[in-house]
Amino acid sequence: MKKITVIIIGLFALVVFNYTHKVEKILTDDCYKTKQLATVLTLEESRNLIEIPFTGKSFIGFTQALGFKESRNRYHIVNKFGYLGKYQFGKSTLRRLKINNIDGFLRNPEQQEKAFKALCSLNKHILRKDIERSVGKEINGILITESGILAAAHLGGAGNVKKFLRSGGATNKSDAFGTSIQNYISKFSGFDVSSIEANKNPII
Repeated sequence: MKKITVIIIGLFALVVFNYTHKVEKILTDDCYKTKQLATVLTLEESRNLIEIPFTGKSFIGFTQALGFKESRNRYHIVNKFGYLGKYQFGKSTLRRLKINNIDGFLRNPEQQEKAFKALCSLNKHILRKDIERSVGKEINGILITESGILAAAHLGGAGNVKKFLRSGGATNKSDAFGTSIQNYISKFSGFDVSSIEANKNPII
């Protein structure tokens, strides 16, 4: 019985390892191979999308965690304030990224993933000095990390993140739902976003 149990556990571990490897292979390589995702996810299927397991604190984990918080990872969604897609982009942000076809954007998971990565690159450029000065310090008892800064910039804009960091947490803007810069800095702390390069003019 012990030998059988060991064999079963070993087989289970092998299955989990293979599954994890396949997920990572599909989702990594320029962060997301969303052409492959798009062949799997229809708009209807995306309604039931939940967090992908085994992503941990990787950049993929960051995108999944933030996407889940923003929209439960639903690519097609538009909220009552007009924010769009998995990452709840504002129209002005999309225009800055040179995306003008809103209907097409909502139907294109690949473009949404590329837009998110591009916005992270842009925000990392805008906040590069603040990242250098602030990462590793504590503000209001919260450890400041690069991923927390990028998540907060996605929520409230890079300018408001600068105000938060440079005021030592005294200026803490919130979005229309009452979620604050500080909340996102804390919630999305410690993810590995080193693959994102600061870029003033990211290309999608």
